[in-house]
Amino acid sequence: MLICGLKLTHDGSVALLDEGKLVFSVEVEKIGNNPRYSPVRDLQIVPKILADFGYKLDDIDEFVIDGWDGKANGSAEVIDRGNSAEILLAPYHEGESSNVLRSAHSGVFSLDGTTRPFTSFFHVSSHLVSAYCTSPFARRGEPSMALVWDGGMFPRLYYVDPANNAVENGGPVFPLIGHAYATAGHHFGPWRRSRQSDTADDLSVAGKLMAYIALGNPRDDVKAVLRAEYENHFAGAGPQARAFRSKIGGWGTAYERSVKYLHPFYESVAQGVARFGASDEDVLATVHVFLQELLVEKLNEKIRAWKGSGPWNLCFAGGCGLNIKWNSALRADSLFADVWVPPFPNDSGAALGTAACRLVEERGLSPLEWHVRSGPALVPTKSLPAGWTSEDCTPEQLGALLHQHGGPVVMLNGRAELGPRALGGRSILAAPVDPDMKDVLNKIKDREHYRPVAPLCLVDAAPEVFEPGTPDPYMLFEHRVRPEWLDRVPAITHLDGTARLQTVSTEDDPVLERVLLAYHRLSGVPVLCNTSANYNGSGFFPDVASVIEWGGVDLIWSEGKLLRHASA
Repeated sequence: MLICGLKLTHDGSVALLDEGKLVFSVEVEKIGNNPRYSPVRDLQIVPKILADFGYKLDDIDEFVIDGWDGKANGSAEVIDRGNSAEILLAPYHEGESSNVLRSAHSGVFSLDGTTRPFTSFFHVSSHLVSAYCTSPFARRGEPSMALVWDGGMFPRLYYVDPANNAVENGGPVFPLIGHAYATAGHHFGPWRRSRQSDTADDLSVAGKLMAYIALGNPRDDVKAVLRAEYENHFAGAGPQARAFRSKIGGWGTAYERSVKYLHPFYESVAQGVARFGASDEDVLATVHVFLQELLVEKLNEKIRAWKGSGPWNLCFAGGCGLNIKWNSALRADSLFADVWVPPFPNDSGAALGTAACRLVEERGLSPLEWHVRSGPALVPTKSLPAGWTSEDCTPEQLGALLHQHGGPVVMLNGRAELGPRALGGRSILAAPVDPDMKDVLNKIKDREHYRPVAPLCLVDAAPEVFEPGTPDPYMLFEHRVRPEWLDRVPAITHLDGTARLQTVSTEDDPVLERVLLAYHRLSGVPVLCNTSANYNGSGFFPDVASVIEWGGVDLIWSEGKLLRHASA
């Protein structure tokens, strides 16, 4: 059975499952240098993507569309052959009683001028199922807790029981939407606004904020204000908090305009901390720690009261699953035996997840066969412009070049990564030994000076360089650079001594592993710098031609060829 999953709203994507195997998942932002978070507006992109992989619309047995903002229904505005239409979808989540493993809406839509049936699952279902069915727990047939915390919803807890093909609904963990993190950045620091929005209109702040907080220090006096105002506005027994909970159920920010309730909260916090003279950097660092501790504390309380002390497996999905510090705090908690975060915890995995929902509805909870490098293939570049030459170059020769030259070198190889993190398929590589290299990479990426550069490291060598240095192939947990390595790899060490590590093995990426092995043999360092290869604000580069047009580097390695500008 061929199931095509569609995510039509932001982070739009198209995915195809063949029985239990992922054929592809293509995000719109990774086509033609489209802007980050691009939706599927024109449905003509669906047959085009299918054709890129050798499929036609009539080959598809079922179309499944991810749900969206709303309590009774979600909706999406689309165009097909120039005709506009609104498609009704399943809502954001299931409330307290519905089964997340069952479709919540069905209908028909026009695709390439033909009316076709579709089913739709709750938006939360796509996150839950994509996380569990790609997890090691699913492969082993083990049960797992599942936490879904997306921007527009309260964190919601589930218990996944594959033996009984069931998911139990534990309900919300606490009454705070995921956008609470990014919204702090609109009240403090460099993204402060004079006029606030009542919807989530800037999805880039959360990632920047996670880096920016290294400039500050958490403060207990600020945290006390945050806790008191959290109780006053959201969780307590007072009239303001009760009124909030009566109006807001985490059904999506466009449906509820729930972001507007965050602004009075942060305004009260600002008034409360003013007497301490706390810097914005310290306030934002404390917001991060406060939310992290709230998450761990309330999740502990809920799981222990509901299911006992475990230890439990935990899957974590939704946009908040991109917060590596929160992920690491959960993994360090004794309540959890193991924590799995997929490489696409945000909506970039929704098309895959909603297709998997239909498969689970039909055949029960079971693991998916998948690989992170299941995005679009490279678009061929037919000719090079004047000033560029091409020569054969093995991965080992690239490793030697990085040792001799230092970089940066854009590496485009094979199919693109799923999710928002470049993992060697659409990356900029460089040697980590020069302390100025981070500034070089941030300058060519047009990024702020405090933004970190991630390390690639051979999986067997990672415990020597990093603490804990456990396998982390998708860059989703925080590691600390060991003291004896701080001076040896300064370019990948963040301001607070941490690193967003990606471990590399043969199974993950044999070509990238060969580059690292060669560099390690020559330098004695099993680490390279890695940052995404893209225009600022766009998805990954789809081809060599885009890198050349961008002009940020003079060296490009792509599938066995080294492209060199005359100035290199």
